[in-house]
Amino acid sequence: MLFSFSLIMIFSNSSYHNSLVLNSTNSITAKVYNSSNSITSYFNLRNENNELLKENTILKEIIFNSKSNYDSLKYNVFDSKIIKNSYSFNNNYLTIDKGLNDSINDDMGVVSNKGVVGITDRVSKSYSRVISILNTKLNLNAKLKKSNHFGVLNWDGMNYTSIQLKDLPKQSPVSIGDTIVTGGNSFIFPEGILIGEVSSYKLDETQNYIEIEVDLFNDMTDLKNVYIIKNNHLEELKELNE
Repeated sequence: MLFSFSLIMIFSNSSYHNSLVLNSTNSITAKVYNSSNSITSYFNLRNENNELLKENTILKEIIFNSKSNYDSLKYNVFDSKIIKNSYSFNNNYLTIDKGLNDSINDDMGVVSNKGVVGITDRVSKSYSRVISILNTKLNLNAKLKKSNHFGVLNWDGMNYTSIQLKDLPKQSPVSIGDTIVTGGNSFIFPEGILIGEVSSYKLDETQNYIEIEVDLFNDMTDLKNVYIIKNNHLEELKELNE
């Protein structure tokens, strides 16, 4: 009882102790407000990122369809997030958070803002597996951006920062630094999507074709947001070419 009374007297008669308590209270309050503001800022930023992702999705759909000769939309684009990614094996895959419930099927192109990522090959209700561009089993039609000379893009399983473009005709006007994009002979990707740039090239053993080393624009070790491209005419094209 005497101890409690002493404490009351100390804080009642000491401006120093009053100030100490007030400062401590203010400090705690400030920390609470800062934490609250940080949480609010985090959710605001996440909402802004989601809105930006949706806007980019709409923009990409417009761009991909701008070269189409069809009255109806040839391509639909969906945004998604990567939840699993590998890049250190010969045959790498990614998992994304969209599936059948989101109108995703196999054989859909997957890209980021910097270029090609891969193609969906397995789909469940809520998720999809993507065969990565860093997969020795995946072949893509690719070409020089500055001409229509095209070849086959296939990873050799060595360096996850680069990929190889083969079977390019030897008369192709190749230079170091040239941009490589998706070709026009693909049912999955629209023509002209970025892939990478030429870092070196040489004639193959037959001396009839050029082999190109392509530095990828994508950092395949640091991917988060991607876009899934649906070709609405894919089944018709498959049936026609069986």
